[in-house]
Amino acid sequence: MQYLSTRGNAPQKSFTQILLGGLMEDGGLALPVEYPKISAAELSAMRGMNYRELAFAVLSKFADDIPASDLKALIDKTYTAAVYCNGRPDSNAEDITPLREIEPGLFLQELSNGPTLAFKDMAMQMLGNLFEYALAKTGEHLNIVGATSGDTGSSAEYAMRGKKGVKVFMLSPYGKMSAFQTAQMFSLQDPNIFNLAVRGVFDDAQDIVKGISNDLEFKTAQRIGTVNSINWARVVAQVVYYFKGYFAATKSNDQEVAFSVPSGNFGNICAGHIARMMGLPIRRLILATNENNVLDEFFRTGVYRPRGSAETHQTSSPSMDISKASNFERFVYDLVGRDPAVVRELWSEVDKGGAFDLSKTPYFLRIADYAFTSGSSSHADRIATIRRVWQQYGVMIDTHTADGLKVGLENREAGVPLIVLETALPAKFEETIVEALGEKPWRPKAYENIEALPQRSTVVDVNVEQVKAFVVANS
Repeated sequence: MQYLSTRGNAPQKSFTQILLGGLMEDGGLALPVEYPKISAAELSAMRGMNYRELAFAVLSKFADDIPASDLKALIDKTYTAAVYCNGRPDSNAEDITPLREIEPGLFLQELSNGPTLAFKDMAMQMLGNLFEYALAKTGEHLNIVGATSGDTGSSAEYAMRGKKGVKVFMLSPYGKMSAFQTAQMFSLQDPNIFNLAVRGVFDDAQDIVKGISNDLEFKTAQRIGTVNSINWARVVAQVVYYFKGYFAATKSNDQEVAFSVPSGNFGNICAGHIARMMGLPIRRLILATNENNVLDEFFRTGVYRPRGSAETHQTSSPSMDISKASNFERFVYDLVGRDPAVVRELWSEVDKGGAFDLSKTPYFLRIADYAFTSGSSSHADRIATIRRVWQQYGVMIDTHTADGLKVGLENREAGVPLIVLETALPAKFEETIVEALGEKPWRPKAYENIEALPQRSTVVDVNVEQVKAFVVANS
């Protein structure tokens, strides 16, 4: 399996060659030359597999330059009940991503049973083991520079704790995460973990990461890698739970399902797009945004208009407070017929702070071919949804999952199972849960009073050179 750049001006590479990097040399994102297809026979064989077996069946198609025995060992090390058991009393840890049917045909897929209580753990734990494996082969070290709006940071830091040859420099928007999310990251005292609080919003932090990744000389000299979802391995590891959810919700492979996915950086739902392109019978991918509705606007109007910092809202689903969806370029590459010249033209405007409009082009009409629909949610919607789900089903959900459920129900089709991807446990957003329900959410014993732990971080400006200097000084 070879990987190309969405912008077409970088050499093709293998999975292990792109594993440790971020952007391709031309500023594009890595994608397989073609998506591997799952045959009807393979799909039937996959039904009944456990999570580890499914992960190997999927990932071996993308990482074919890793010996099968090594890949299987990495997967078996990653996806265990011990890793994905946060103590939730009603969860089946061995199932890794249990499916909860809250009413006939309506499901919540638990993706938050990992060590940091967020769906990012599903891929990040695998990525940590892949990084350690790759670095052990070469004897090299890696400086990971990433950005987070809340959950990626803690998932990355917990996955990389104690990993040989790895240091993590994680940028987050200063004062804009929940108290729980902040404590998860800033309370870590591991010497290989560095938290940088950026005086801005998530998009500013992400722009710094892209600026560093685009400086090829610096990137090479400092051995810079990334764990953000611009890293292909992050996205492809998430494809697995779409297969797992599909099989759990259906009885035969001629049945279609819909997935509703809370979306900020487009990585989570991009994995669903890839699963569908591989042949998984997905009838509809429902993209749910919060008040930062850039992606919803595109799928409704054909206009992609990233917002500036001043227009990016701070909301009660903070992990989706994103106005520049870095993975969106991967979908647009497919949408425009995999023509890198078109992608380069479109992103020449985006990279300068502009926008593009596909509404008058044939590409806009092709969106329906990819089964996407979308909607948005507000704080009032989140409160109402959290309250209704608790009262009606006795299930407590977090704010992002509430966005996904609200938009998913608005786009639900009769007779089509609807799977809403859970994003995080309610404990990560305690203040809003108390507002909605008047009581505090359950949290695992390991996280009791985490907000009271000593915290350490460094505040930085929205300045690429300042962050580069910090990386050099602490490498």
